[in-house]
Amino acid sequence: QVQLIDSGGGLVQAGESLRLSCAASGRTFSSYTMGWFRQAPGKEREFVATINWIAAGTYYADFVKGRFTISRDNAKNTVYLQMNSLKPEDTAVYYCAATRFGSGWLVRGSDYDYWGQGTQVTVSS
Repeated sequence: QVQLIDSGGGLVQAGESLRLSCAASGRTFSSYTMGWFRQAPGKEREFVATINWIAAGTYYADFVKGRFTISRDNAKNTVYLQMNSLKPEDTAVYYCAATRFGSGWLVRGSDYDYWGQGTQVTVSS
């Protein structure tokens, strides 16, 4: 069992940055693939980024490439999402997710077994 706690959201202006954190419980964090998803009001949840446990490879949704960076610190059981050049359309609740299973790039919500509670990101224009 893994528990995930998301934090770091807030209200920023367009062009500014935020760093989200996801702290995980458990001693096997390094073996989990981690992901970030987001859900805006009235919209479906969508994939943002993922980082696997093998060599910490990363994969991003096209709409965040070059602006967001996912990283992990296995010693701290934490995964991060650095978000730069934020846009109003990035406004959403952001969720981290974890799984020990799957292969390839895990971009579907159903690929993940554990979820954080979400953290609100609001970007004003």
